[in-house]
Amino acid sequence: MTIQTVATTPFAGQRPGTSGLRKKVTEFQQPGYLENFVESIFLTLGEGACRHLVVGGDGRYFNRDAIQIILRMAAAHGVERVLVGQGGILSTPAVSCVIRKHGAQGGIVLSASHNPGGPDGDFGIKYNIDNGGPAPEKITDAIFAYTQTITQYRTSDAPAVDLDVLGTTRLENMVIEVIDPVADYAELMKGLFDFDAIRGLFASGFRMRFDAMHAVAGPYATTILEGILGAPAGTVVNGVPSEDFGGGHPDPNPVNAAELIAAMAAPDAPDFGAASDGDGDRNMIVGRGIAVTPSDSLAIIAANATVAPGYAGGIKGIARSMPTSMAADRVAEALGIACFETPTGWKYFGNLMDAGLVTLCGEESYGTGSFHIREKDGVWAVLFWLNLLAVRGQTVEQLLAAHWARFGRNYYSRHDYEAVDAGAAGAMMDALRARLPELAGQTLAGHQIALADDFAYTDPVDGSVSTKQGIRIIMADGSRIVFRLSGTGTEGATVRVYLERYEADPAHHNLDTQAALQGLIDLADSLSDLRQRTGRSEPTVVT
Repeated sequence: MTIQTVATTPFAGQRPGTSGLRKKVTEFQQPGYLENFVESIFLTLGEGACRHLVVGGDGRYFNRDAIQIILRMAAAHGVERVLVGQGGILSTPAVSCVIRKHGAQGGIVLSASHNPGGPDGDFGIKYNIDNGGPAPEKITDAIFAYTQTITQYRTSDAPAVDLDVLGTTRLENMVIEVIDPVADYAELMKGLFDFDAIRGLFASGFRMRFDAMHAVAGPYATTILEGILGAPAGTVVNGVPSEDFGGGHPDPNPVNAAELIAAMAAPDAPDFGAASDGDGDRNMIVGRGIAVTPSDSLAIIAANATVAPGYAGGIKGIARSMPTSMAADRVAEALGIACFETPTGWKYFGNLMDAGLVTLCGEESYGTGSFHIREKDGVWAVLFWLNLLAVRGQTVEQLLAAHWARFGRNYYSRHDYEAVDAGAAGAMMDALRARLPELAGQTLAGHQIALADDFAYTDPVDGSVSTKQGIRIIMADGSRIVFRLSGTGTEGATVRVYLERYEADPAHHNLDTQAALQGLIDLADSLSDLRQRTGRSEPTVVT
């Protein structure tokens, strides 16, 4: 085995987005494409700086090939030890857990999260730092800079490592340990939740359906729910990770998880439903006949945090992404704690958690998490709800009604326009930005606009500034319209429109969400000229 230096040339467009670099599998399969990006990671870290690395992914197509490339390059760059999940599998939350538990310098996560997989699907890669969270912009910017000037990369000519057998092997001078992907994570969950209470819940006849969507959360849910907590066999469905996610779209929302929604609306519906996404960091919570919005889920967890042993002492603060509804703000105010509004991207929460400013955080895109790791965590959120149901003895529907009666209801929806022409989407946002100074103070369609801006964020910990994070139109009554271009797609642009209206009166807490928001929907379209500019008459997905 020898270390080789291979000549290469830059590839355009390797700038990491909100959650790393995501492209079509066919792009990643180009000779040198993945190697260039991985080399740029090592160049950014500095020679010999990364001695201990964690590597794993969600099992999608190209996952195993990518891991072999990374292992050979890690050995060539003097990495001393790598922990890799058996079969190449590690959920994104588990990568964070393993980095933190074993004191690794960082980790490489291979996933395109909730994007489709398979040979014609998407692939992704991101670097997580030593706190277990996504690399901050100063690191991702440096990685991108190297991808633009790279001329060579270093690798080993060693044969492939067997990823299916637990244990230790060597590649050059590097020790590779193939680990059980679930064990460390399951141990962490035991310390946070009342597993005895949840066992008692299942023993009482409580029925649940967890749809793993043929993705990485399957082994975690099966081991913990059915193996440790005693849920009946078959509680977890679609639980074996597939390279193409069973041909589905592993995004846990009422559209893509329609099978779960139908099961929970049936006359013989289970008591509780949940789903997770491609890499296990997102969650959807479903009661009989009702799906809980991620914003409400965060607020309810925050309001009831002390039911779980890991949070029995209370919470220090809450953080939410700017597009996420303000339901959590109302809980924070009642608890007398801070609520931080950040740009979209889990890396912004990491600084707040490391500084001890927040305990819980969440995004409207079905991501919820806490200080236990530095990623959002789908299985964690499901376990929190199970702990809550076990302690309170109420149904999901009863918990929602009680929460709204106390805090009011934030009617909330996100309208996604996917694969829009990028030029048209950008022009729409630019035109809307140009109108912002004139909007404040106007009354349009019965709504008085109190604030219109392009959200900017100054990190209270390190002082870094992030601009152009989404256009906010905020009404005098607290209703909001938010426009944002997403950075997680691989084709064209995705325009996201977020709509929110607060309702205090319990007599109006059971309206249809889209009907309750119709006035804001119409106003959003007229303000942005979205239909005319994009040619789209309807959103691709409504959640």
